Amino acid sequence: MLLVGAIVVAVGLYLFQPWRIFTSSTVIEDVPAAAPPAPAPAWPAATPSAAPSAPALPRELATGQLISHEHASSGTVRILELPGGSRILRFEGLDTSDGPDLRIWLTDAPVIEGLAGWHVFDDGAYLDLGALKANKGDQNYDIPAGAVLDDYSSVSIWCARFTVSFAAAELKT
Repeated sequence: MLLVGAIVVAVGLYLFQPWRIFTSSTVIEDVPAAAPPAPAPAWPAATPSAAPSAPALPRELATGQLISHEHASSGTVRILELPGGSRILRFEGLDTSDGPDLRIWLTDAPVIEGLAGWHVFDDGAYLDLGALKANKGDQNYDIPAGAVLDDYSSVSIWCARFTVSFAAAELKT
């Protein structure tokens, strides 16, 4: 009987990872920017060189505000097109709970407040952008080149272990 109890406790600890209630991590990443073009060499010409140009800025394609689902969460989500044509999903001011197996998903699901919105994101199409880097901060996630952004209308911080959304944001262009 003691062995069965120990197994149940071990499985429960593995699945729920209750210590994550007390853990937190922060990642602060800058918005990637293109480097300015290299100035032409001054030699052999004696012509004055132009002032160096500023780096090209990313273009915002969509934005949204996180709403809480399973866990209290806040922050801004932005989809940016970088000067070279690549795209990223960016969290700014992210603040959510730590949890097991948290993923970043672009989805076609509507963002619904309350309990009704917790489980809708795996019902349709979604694109997994990878594991959440940290539960706080400013973070960038690469969007694959072939992804059609018009196919997705929301972002979810998805707990794959328990198939529930921690937080979500509707994307607006």
